[in-house]
Amino acid sequence: MSDTKTSTPYGHPGTMIQQAVGVFHTCMQRRTTLNRLTGKMPTEADAVAGTKRQTKPTMPIVRAEDLGKGKGDEVEFQLDQPIGSYPIMGSEFAEGKGVGMSYENARFRVNQARFPIDMGDQMSRIRTPYDLRKFGRPKAQRLMDDYIEHSTLVHLAGARGFNDHLIEWRVPLASHPKFSEIMVNRVKAPTRNRHLVAGAGAVGEVKANAGELVIASSDTLSMDVVDAVRSWMDQIPLPPPPVEFDEDLAATDSPIRVLLASPAQYSGFATDPNFRAFQGNAMARARLAKDHPLFLGEAGLWNGILIIKMPKAIRFYAGDELRYCASYTSEQESSVVVPASFTDKYAVDRAILLGGQALGQAFGRSDHSGVPFFWKEAPGDFDDKMEIAIGAILGMSKIRFAVSHGDTKQFTDHGVTVLDTAVPIIKPRG
Repeated sequence: MSDTKTSTPYGHPGTMIQQAVGVFHTCMQRRTTLNRLTGKMPTEADAVAGTKRQTKPTMPIVRAEDLGKGKGDEVEFQLDQPIGSYPIMGSEFAEGKGVGMSYENARFRVNQARFPIDMGDQMSRIRTPYDLRKFGRPKAQRLMDDYIEHSTLVHLAGARGFNDHLIEWRVPLASHPKFSEIMVNRVKAPTRNRHLVAGAGAVGEVKANAGELVIASSDTLSMDVVDAVRSWMDQIPLPPPPVEFDEDLAATDSPIRVLLASPAQYSGFATDPNFRAFQGNAMARARLAKDHPLFLGEAGLWNGILIIKMPKAIRFYAGDELRYCASYTSEQESSVVVPASFTDKYAVDRAILLGGQALGQAFGRSDHSGVPFFWKEAPGDFDDKMEIAIGAILGMSKIRFAVSHGDTKQFTDHGVTVLDTAVPIIKPRG
């Protein structure tokens, strides 16, 4: 008699669906910096049920899953627009004078991304002492995880940068012929009112001199620069909204934004003698946020800004083009280059300041599994060869509004601001 009454044989359709749901939640729950910048993900039962879901807009990354069939290659987000009004005072008639709530529906394209892994032929599987399938599946999973993380970083930064290595990056340089296809949605340079450049311990907007970015090699990330960023937020209209972590007891009284710093920016910042105290601030604040993991480890809290290290640097070397918006009222992009005086000793790294509702991440349904992710195994040559592939239906884009400022409308990256600073580099590009 069989040891079990229920079994799922090899090749059974349900096996693939179970694996797909498994990889979906493995990806969504992976313990990475960028993955911790979104709200809670749905349960496995919700994923299989095929309902539309969207995470809360008070976290930097807003995820939406539209698993319905026949919806085309776009996923719709419901985005909360800022509104303004004055009160109706005394006995003045108020009926009919209500200010309309402002919502926008943004549609982001999704596309299929796949990473196939060659599992070799029958003789290869006989000769090797390793289980190729056991080794191949985690490698494919890692490639997909990296692709999502790197795509997220590039969209938030509004640029790919020029720090490149095939082994490390799943997104090629912008000059690559398949860059646009791999990114799915257009990578948008930062809007004029969301693009800062460090200068003499302060921050300002992008300025050009003879086609070069106005920045000196000494304009690095420092405490003074972080203070200047906080002062900038306190003084501008409609700053990036605070990040509200789940069950954060101090979300209203002590609002927080998150600054993703490149490893070089973070290293320079961490040399400050008081940095250990800033790490202590982060750990103390974590207790009010139910020990949210984003506060722990390599994190420092200063002046309401949680500074953490990003996984990859968005870097521009001497002579590299850096795109920006020259006008508040237009999305048209202009360009400057990094000063030639930086030679191979310095570069410009881009930090990313995040508030709520910065990026929309959309997932569609795969017919292979009924959820966004799927596994497939493909035998060939009369079952002698074998390939496995991990795939996903996804796309993402920055959340951008045309915000009314009375007499004008300014294009505004709602929850993300970039900060360009100089960094010393230990080796030239490549």
